Amino acid sequence: MPAPSVLLLRTAGTNCDRELGHAFERVGAEVTPLHINALLADPAQLAGYEILALPGGFSYGDDIASGKILANQLIHHLKGPLQQFVADGKLVLGVCNGFQVLVKSGLLPGPMPQLAAEDWHPVTLTYNTSGKFEDRWVKIRACSSLCKWLPPQGTVLEVPVAHGEGRFVTRDRAVMDALIANDQVAFRYVDAAGDLATTYPELPNGSADAVAGICDATGRVLGLMPHPERVVDAANHPLFSRGVGRADGLPLFEAAMAYLHAQRLVAV
Repeated sequence: MPAPSVLLLRTAGTNCDRELGHAFERVGAEVTPLHINALLADPAQLAGYEILALPGGFSYGDDIASGKILANQLIHHLKGPLQQFVADGKLVLGVCNGFQVLVKSGLLPGPMPQLAAEDWHPVTLTYNTSGKFEDRWVKIRACSSLCKWLPPQGTVLEVPVAHGEGRFVTRDRAVMDALIANDQVAFRYVDAAGDLATTYPELPNGSADAVAGICDATGRVLGLMPHPERVVDAANHPLFSRGVGRADGLPLFEAAMAYLHAQRLVAV
């Protein structure tokens, strides 16, 4: 059986693509890096992959707003192929800047039964309440049984964040309630006791309801602000030299591979 195929999309300002590619390779995937211009020139390429991955960084220097220019390219030139990609049962991951791109393109949270079909922007990611770039380790808890990318619900992972515009907000309380009701809240920040983080620095950006990541209604499109790809080897953990380092980012990629392999078996 061939290795699962990943299209790793990058553009000017992307700088976490090698880490993300390494994470997928650690779980046996075959990764193809591709510049957005090459995909725009031949959108049919997308259909040949099982996973679309959008890495972190500062796409186009985060001019206008973080992820906004790349988001516009995706939604205005690739909306149809992207929607078909998800409809075909394939997976999409956006990390940090990639999460911002998915949100600002409307691919997240995606169509929701509680919203009108044309309502594509009920959530956003905006400036951290600290008013500064946050680069620190945090704890997040897997909250969704719907999302195909997640380890078992309740699992707590220790992963790094590195962002200036990571505060997740919804247009109103009704949108947040809908995300929760749909099981689309994938990750939440938690404190050392495992309770929802409510204060800085455990809640590094001030996200509403401590949301660290969400998925779409299919569970196949995931976006999160923390960087799981930066800790897929125990040696990446800051406490590795003390003998307590863990590869906490790896379970996300293992879950994705398990989902794809299961889908292949069903197809056969």
